[in-house]
Amino acid sequence: MNKVTNRQVICDTLLAAAKEDKDIIVACSDSRGSGSMTAFFEQYPAQSVEVGIAEQDLVSISAGLAACGKKVFAVSPACFLSTRSYEQAKVDVAYAETNVTLVGISGGISYGALGMTHHSLQDIAAMAALPGMRVYLPSDRFQTKAIVEELLKDKKPAYIRVSRSASEDIYEENTHFAGGAKVLKAGKDVLFVACGELVAPCLHAAERLEGEGISAGVVDAYRVKPLNEEVILKAASGVKVVITAEEHSPYGGLGSMVAQMISAHCPKKVVGLSLPDGHIVTGTQAEAFQYYGLTAEGIAAKAKEALQ
Repeated sequence: MNKVTNRQVICDTLLAAAKEDKDIIVACSDSRGSGSMTAFFEQYPAQSVEVGIAEQDLVSISAGLAACGKKVFAVSPACFLSTRSYEQAKVDVAYAETNVTLVGISGGISYGALGMTHHSLQDIAAMAALPGMRVYLPSDRFQTKAIVEELLKDKKPAYIRVSRSASEDIYEENTHFAGGAKVLKAGKDVLFVACGELVAPCLHAAERLEGEGISAGVVDAYRVKPLNEEVILKAASGVKVVITAEEHSPYGGLGSMVAQMISAHCPKKVVGLSLPDGHIVTGTQAEAFQYYGLTAEGIAAKAKEALQ
């Protein structure tokens, strides 16, 4: 069982790259510990910026550094980064097209019992609405590493959201990623399109369904914006039902985007699985997933229901 968190992978990847690239900057809002960036601050103090609990300053300072030629990774809890500093993300990063990667740590309901003040169930919709802002939700540590390495090669704005706990390994080390979507399994009856922490449950749900004679495919849409329409439409073209799964509100996220795409190009039934539009039950991330049926068993049951 993997015990390395995706936030730790981001730090490790930046640490390795910073040995040769002195333009890499990590900025935090009193979040170097929770963001697993302490090692970077210790090894590269001249390439580290701590702004304190001031997310708006975090994003604007990061944009200013990027305008001076730096490659900036602004790290802060997703619940705050996507709300408190939204105007700065809109104007200083997206509109100004600065080389800033906004890293939303402990995304979704990772903070569990801390409640809705610490949940980020609107960030996909919010960040995707900004022109030019790319949105990534990696599903495991190997994919996280590959995304960060790719983001270091360009100068475009991006938002990447990762969970607090370690994610189950889905890929093998050195798997090649390109295009923002990966077909994990082909299917003829139902297609799961998922991102982030819900890719693994969908993959296990597909395996359960296969045991019951239902052919289920899975696409990991790790780049939610822009979606890879070609990959998703090709996988969806031959199935009866498309089911999306995301750790997000039912509005404006992956499900909305996929439904819009399917309705325009290959109309068929689309069922969106997400967290509800309301206050989430108190508990850990795993407990909430269990409560709302966002487990392999629950997702498989929803697929069978949708196929009736």
